[in-house]
Amino acid sequence: MGANSTENTVEGAAEYPDSTNGFKSTMQLMTDTQEGEDTDTRIHLQVKDRTPKPLPWYYAPVYLLFWVGLFFAVVYPLFNLLPTGVKLEEESAQAGTFVAQRAESVLLKIDLMGPKIAGDYVTEVLMVQFLLEEIEKVRQEMRQDLYELEVDVQRAQGAFLHWQMINMYQGIQNVVVRLSAKGSNSTSYLLVNSHYDSKPSSVGTGDAEFMVVTMLEVLRLMAISDDPFLHPIVFLFNGAEEQPFHGSHGFISQHKWAANCKALINLDSAGCGGREILFQGGPNHPWLMKHYKKSAKHPFATTMAEEVFQADLIPSDTDFRMFHNFGPVPGLDMAGCYNGFVYHTKFDRFSCVSRDSLQNTGDNVLALVQSISNAEEMYDTEAHSEGHSVFYDYLGLFFVYYKEATGVALNICFSLAAIILVCLSLWRMARVSDQTIGTYAGAFGIMFLLSILGFLLALGLPLLMSVFYDAGDRTMTYFANSWLVIGIFICPSLIGLVLPMTLYLSLRPSEKIPHTYHLQIAGHAYCVFLAVICILLTVAGIRTAYLFLICIFFYVCALIINLLSRLHDRGYLWSLVLGACQILPYLYFTYLFHGFLVITIPMTSRKGMETNPDMLISLLCALGTILSMIFVAPLINLFRRPKSMIGGLALVMFIFCMISVSEVGFPYRAKTNVMRLHFLEVHRKFYAYDGSLSLEDSGYYFDLQDRRLEEPLRDRINLTGFTRLDEECKKEMKCGMPCFNHRWCAAVEDARWLPRDEPVELPSPTVLELLNKTVLVGEFDTRVRYDFKVSGPPRMSFFVQPLAGVKILKWSFLMGMLDNPAIYKPPYHIFFGYGSDDSPVEFFFELRKDDANFEVPLLELAIAGHYMSHLNKRDAASQKFMDDLPDFAHPMEWPTSYERYIF
Repeated sequence: MGANSTENTVEGAAEYPDSTNGFKSTMQLMTDTQEGEDTDTRIHLQVKDRTPKPLPWYYAPVYLLFWVGLFFAVVYPLFNLLPTGVKLEEESAQAGTFVAQRAESVLLKIDLMGPKIAGDYVTEVLMVQFLLEEIEKVRQEMRQDLYELEVDVQRAQGAFLHWQMINMYQGIQNVVVRLSAKGSNSTSYLLVNSHYDSKPSSVGTGDAEFMVVTMLEVLRLMAISDDPFLHPIVFLFNGAEEQPFHGSHGFISQHKWAANCKALINLDSAGCGGREILFQGGPNHPWLMKHYKKSAKHPFATTMAEEVFQADLIPSDTDFRMFHNFGPVPGLDMAGCYNGFVYHTKFDRFSCVSRDSLQNTGDNVLALVQSISNAEEMYDTEAHSEGHSVFYDYLGLFFVYYKEATGVALNICFSLAAIILVCLSLWRMARVSDQTIGTYAGAFGIMFLLSILGFLLALGLPLLMSVFYDAGDRTMTYFANSWLVIGIFICPSLIGLVLPMTLYLSLRPSEKIPHTYHLQIAGHAYCVFLAVICILLTVAGIRTAYLFLICIFFYVCALIINLLSRLHDRGYLWSLVLGACQILPYLYFTYLFHGFLVITIPMTSRKGMETNPDMLISLLCALGTILSMIFVAPLINLFRRPKSMIGGLALVMFIFCMISVSEVGFPYRAKTNVMRLHFLEVHRKFYAYDGSLSLEDSGYYFDLQDRRLEEPLRDRINLTGFTRLDEECKKEMKCGMPCFNHRWCAAVEDARWLPRDEPVELPSPTVLELLNKTVLVGEFDTRVRYDFKVSGPPRMSFFVQPLAGVKILKWSFLMGMLDNPAIYKPPYHIFFGYGSDDSPVEFFFELRKDDANFEVPLLELAIAGHYMSHLNKRDAASQKFMDDLPDFAHPMEWPTSYERYIF
């Protein structure tokens, strides 16, 4: 440093070296400048004798708290913002507006009916009558001169392959309404669907009676509108979504209006109250997004949710699958997503639904129905099938969408533009500082490697935390107190993001490059790294790459402004532009990932035993932290003692970790954050080939949803005899358990069994009759045919296992399972459910044996009867077992019979 220079020894801030280190002083530069040199060049070549001093260290916490405050001041209120519900007395002044109070009054009536299980009297009789009465009220109000309204109560039977089982049904009821304008000659219908049935023990107010009353009010408003619409609208109130999907399959595969349905609005819920999210669209019909953009008053949507859902990372599904697979009908899939803690529990009641949330959903659905029912695209939807869409809302304020092809072009162009601008910036730095471009290329190379390391640490440290918590049986500590994720996942991610570059800059790298340029190069390195990721994701066809495009776009904007305004070379002033340009993406990313946490944290209680639920939450926290803070966090190096800030974050992390392993971190709370306890009270009977009873016992079959298995229940209830099913699985098909559906059966080997002395009392018997055994002698082979008849409760499962040397050639169920042995392997699972028709099921098997000896055991057949209805009284032992459960445990249970036969 020259004699008149002041040495800067502050940690984390390198000084501009004097001429002995390659820099010329201002006087020397002026002397060396040739006469007539461009004025702009001279200004840029004037480098100050010393670097701008870093800000005092105590501003660093203020800087970080500014971003925290921005989230709570802007993002959190907007995320929870709902329109004020319209009252009945306000209707006359707001003609044509969705009236939340009317929908709310109907919702209360449905709520008071109690649970609505398919096959129950409430569901099959009372609820159908109620819907018909409400529809008749609409007919009475309807503009008879403009509209026609037709009502059909469909009773369907059918079957389809669903995951690893045949899903079979009969007597399922749907209430279907077609509303059309008298002047319309369109044969293209808009389908609006939701379901009114519920899970056992749940009234289903949020899932999905909330949507049913929304449909009723939309139907009323469309029927009294003075503006006729082009295309008829079909409102499908389906009575068996929870079976699963019997109602929607029955409609789309059999109903007389199904073939005319060209577009869909599917309404469901995984929560209770709040806003509904658009999480699936199309597919391949971007015009639907155009109508959502044009009409939705309160948009809430993201392509990322669509890709996460379709990757099966979310333990839910909707009727949208049936309409797509068996139509196919393109559409929009929308679902309530707030307060998922009450989903499928007895706490899903009227009290958790606000009038304002009804208004929010009603405004959106009404506007969408009005828009799509007048869409020119409906005349020929296939002509407008133009690929996927990229879509998202910004803080609920507006909606953005574009076609996937446009997204590819944007991603590639902006990524390449970012790389070019970074190169231009590096060239300018070299020119201004009178250094070679190689010096800056080398510095950039080091920073690029550090950016990769920072990204990996930001991603890896939270994941590592989730592994540690899992190893210590402490998963889901955030379940009741979601703010804990700040310390246990977000802080580690933030530390990982800034640690490599902060340590590097604190070591005072090459004095040929000023600290202010080093800090800019750090941002450039992250920008290029994100550009590479964006290009790779785009090539892989992942539309969520738009997130990286947003990062790149706003960084490029800041870089262009800095380059054009010359702030690029004026100390740390460039950081003001960068920080200002990061506000908009920061708001978006924190809004987006806060939304994901609101949706996914309640889902961790039903992720099952196989996967660590903390992995998903930590990954979301890490991605949210990286995308929102990747250019903001490294700016802590503008302040003195930046390593102290990292130490402060580590201290916050430590404090939160200590809190999380205390009682505060116990995940469950009574009523608000319950433990989902899925179990069946099972009465088992195993019959030998000669018909004798080889085993009869009773017990509780647990399909545990908690990663820690029964640990939360220990010391709270008597679990004597609680055991795995390893031995049962070795000798019995499906471990000798009446697994309910494909999810239960997929996890049956990890299930638990708790024997009990008292036999489980069943409401009624499940009866299997062998009607006939016939040996069929053909020209080319000899086979045997068994004919059976089964009667029992509204839900039954048949498990079929041919014995060694035996092949099932034909049966009365769907042949698709037998025709695809690479996909479907024995034991086969056939699930059967009925609604209003309880007639017995008749079926047959045709078998062939290698030696044609049919007087030996050929086939194992097990019948499970599921008595799910809350109207079926539980026996005294079962009731006591449930009464002894801790108050935070919510049982979803029912009595079940299991009878295994050998024929």
